[in-house]
Amino acid sequence: MRVSATLAAKTSDLAAGIRAGDRATLARAITLIESKRADHRAQAHQLVQDLLPATGKAVRLGITGAPGAGKSTTIDALGTYLTGLGHSVAVLAVDPSSTRTGGSILGDKTRMARLAIDPNAFIRPSPSSGTLGGVAAKTRETMLVCEAAGFDVVIVETVGIGQSETAVADMTDFFMALMLPGAGDELQGLKKGIVELADMIAVNKADGDNVERAKVAAAEYRAALNILSPRSPNWSVPVVTYSALTGNGIPQLWGKVLEHKEKMTASGELEARRREQQVKWMWTMLEERLTARLRNDPAVRSKLKQAEAAVAAGKLAPTLAVEEIAGLLGI
Repeated sequence: MRVSATLAAKTSDLAAGIRAGDRATLARAITLIESKRADHRAQAHQLVQDLLPATGKAVRLGITGAPGAGKSTTIDALGTYLTGLGHSVAVLAVDPSSTRTGGSILGDKTRMARLAIDPNAFIRPSPSSGTLGGVAAKTRETMLVCEAAGFDVVIVETVGIGQSETAVADMTDFFMALMLPGAGDELQGLKKGIVELADMIAVNKADGDNVERAKVAAAEYRAALNILSPRSPNWSVPVVTYSALTGNGIPQLWGKVLEHKEKMTASGELEARRREQQVKWMWTMLEERLTARLRNDPAVRSKLKQAEAAVAAGKLAPTLAVEEIAGLLGI
């Protein structure tokens, strides 16, 4: 879908405002990207295309962990540390959407008290809208727009409720998995597959009486990692302990991110990973468009309802139903 001359002018104005670092314009652009209206979608696509030359310079950091692992507190501490070093930080915090109502609380700013009022930080809570892995459907585009606005560190916080986190690993340079000490079986994270995607495992709440438990948990993760195939031949996944509450170990977390970037850049793997991510992004959007057509085409929608009823009643095999619907689309 092409944008009209009027929309093209509006898109150009948005792009100019974003490049100038205007926060209000950035917020409007992200709202546009998240919109489901066809005209907004076309304008958003053009906006991202126009801004592409100004992207790619930021460190893209993904953070995940089970509820209670301290993701928001960690981002608040890490982000504040980074702005203190002179960095500008954008946080894309994805809130879980209700599967029943589709609603979302969007309360991340209240959990990042210091960063929320930091002039060098920008926090954008977005509903996950049921997207696998807890990543909002438009997070990739939002990340690029934030980069074009001049943010040199973009942090994506995922829902972390046991869903596949492959989506966030496929859009960031460094994927950090947060774990808790003394939370029962320390190796539960391995069963969810999250650890296999991680570039670093960070055991939080290593403070007070938890220090020794955190060290024990870290040792167990290090031992477990020895039996897993590393995600990259150029990087050995470190296991560190830290405290988001006291800030102890926060500089070391960032140090590992920089060390990873240096090694990956030197080997050429960072550039290769980003190219691969772009292709995956293309396929994801293509699948979304095909699914949208499937649900919006009147003839297909009518057939879908009939097929669903027949499959539910046990009168039609799901495989045959798929063949009939696919035939309507010529695929």
